[in-house]
Amino acid sequence: MMRKYILLLVLGVVNFHLHAQIGGKYTYQFLNLVSSTRQAALGGKNVTGYDQDPTTALYNPASINISMDRTLGVNYVNYIADVNYGSVAYAYALGENKEHVLQAGVTYINYGTFDGFDEFGNAIGDFSGGEVAVSVGFAKNIPNSKFYVGANVKVISSKLEEYTSLGGALDLGLLYHDADKKLDIGLAIRNVGTQFTLYQDTREELPLEIDAGISQTLKEVPIRWNLTFENLQTWDLAFSNSARNITDLEGNVEQDDPSFFNNVLRHTVIGVEAFPEGGFTVRLGYNFRRSEELRIVDQRSFAGLSGGIAIKLGKFRFSYTYARYNAAASSSFFGLNVNL
Repeated sequence: MMRKYILLLVLGVVNFHLHAQIGGKYTYQFLNLVSSTRQAALGGKNVTGYDQDPTTALYNPASINISMDRTLGVNYVNYIADVNYGSVAYAYALGENKEHVLQAGVTYINYGTFDGFDEFGNAIGDFSGGEVAVSVGFAKNIPNSKFYVGANVKVISSKLEEYTSLGGALDLGLLYHDADKKLDIGLAIRNVGTQFTLYQDTREELPLEIDAGISQTLKEVPIRWNLTFENLQTWDLAFSNSARNITDLEGNVEQDDPSFFNNVLRHTVIGVEAFPEGGFTVRLGYNFRRSEELRIVDQRSFAGLSGGIAIKLGKFRFSYTYARYNAAASSSFFGLNVNL
């Protein structure tokens, strides 16, 4: 039916961003969308944030720390094709010495409203789609070490036209945080879970993702570099694209064949922050996979680039990020952190 066809197009919009090749295999794809402006500015993936922003814990729960206490983080994304999504997170320290920090978060996506038609082309009214995940996270320091472990427990609700589904998932995180060397090394295993209720009769897998990263602030210069390796659960991300085949004057066709190094780059995300601990921060990022899969042959589109700023005014921290996908698609990310 036409309604089902339109729903497939809607889901394809989400897959377009981060999961162009492996995205169509799973449900609840919105779980792996960028959760904060900082993450978006640094290329779309970052698992080493250890600061006051509670939304960083939505991606790596091991980053939950005391500096997040009573801080509210709100993010909104003007996405592609009138789709919008966002996240809200709050952290609170418990105990006499505030030794335990809990973080709660909500991530949602709204696909908008669509005109519905039956298989004969008759209008049957509007329909919409949306999904939401509610999470609670906790992290703990491994005694006598600089390692932190954390976990998020998520309940997921999805409604796509008349079809609904309920699921649950677990995020696991590990973080090495050396405050003296300003060095962080992180690992996140996300979306380990299942559907509790199905859309129809087919059980679908959740979008399991494994990311690792390292970041450090330079000693004499207020610059922090970030290196992230994404989608480690699937090594072979490169694929042959027939649109990039080369035909010589004699009609011989050279097939597009991505190299081993090309496949390594598709796992790689780089980012840099200037004045990361100051009142005004500038961020730049580059996502090699996004660039390779969304670029246009023989045309410069700046796909994969992202950049943003953050300004701190008293208890408020405002942030903005612009991410480029290709010549026809880009997104703006807006963030606000409030120390309550």
